[in-house]
Amino acid sequence: MSSFPLFPTEAVRRPVASVVSDSSVRVFERLAALPKLAEVMPASRITVRPTPEMVSSGVREIDALTGGLPRGCLTEVCGPVSSGRTSLLLAALAAATQRQEACALVDVSDAFDPSSAAMATVNFESLLWVRCKTNPPQRHGAPEKTNQKHKNLDRLRMETPVEQALRVTDLLLQSGGFGLVIIDLSDVPLKFARRIPLTSWFRFQRAIEHTPTVLFVITQAPCTQTCAALLLNVVKKLSAFSYQLSTLKKPFHAQLLEGLQIETEILRSRMPRKPAQSATAAFTTRTVRAG
Repeated sequence: MSSFPLFPTEAVRRPVASVVSDSSVRVFERLAALPKLAEVMPASRITVRPTPEMVSSGVREIDALTGGLPRGCLTEVCGPVSSGRTSLLLAALAAATQRQEACALVDVSDAFDPSSAAMATVNFESLLWVRCKTNPPQRHGAPEKTNQKHKNLDRLRMETPVEQALRVTDLLLQSGGFGLVIIDLSDVPLKFARRIPLTSWFRFQRAIEHTPTVLFVITQAPCTQTCAALLLNVVKKLSAFSYQLSTLKKPFHAQLLEGLQIETEILRSRMPRKPAQSATAAFTTRTVRAG
């Protein structure tokens, strides 16, 4: 059985030139003139997004490790109970209010302590404190006794603190004008915090993308996933904690959490930074209470 080439050798060796007719050029010109395609540009003309401005977190060791908190980005700090999350929150609030920036704190569990914030030099005149609670809806002019059907409807209409926090945060970010917006989910059970849709974090990120706002989220474990430009994990040193327990006879709450050694580790960072010898940094708490 004889074999023969599928294509002639002359045709394979000869370069083929594609010819574009005038009608095709006119079609491309018409497509480029459409309003929806006017902003489309080739990949060669796409510019790299500039590095966001970094501001101080209020902790010198954290600034040396990460360069600070990026503006127009989401920063998440996670850690267990009494690991130094609240100390970092108060330090960021104090630094932002000292820069004369308007700040907002969405307190999901109503756990914010004003006395600790005052000792951390937080300026309350620049702080908006939003306390989330579960309150049943009130009916104006309705009788005190309602039937079971109305009670079931009221139960369905009640918003959880997490739902309130998401709605309030959306309004704050859309209004603009805030240098720092903090969502404190540290005391929210992890199973509820992880139920927050990823679309909500994407929407928050899009809302502050071209603004000088720093979105600061406190959680027990990572919840924002890829939406966070900077993810930090704080861990308490047990040796220092045990030493304080042995030196204090009857330790008060303020004495127990004063001067704890806290380690901070970078879990994720999209910020270009100089190579460091270690991805962790240690700092000492100075506030009355650390969460």
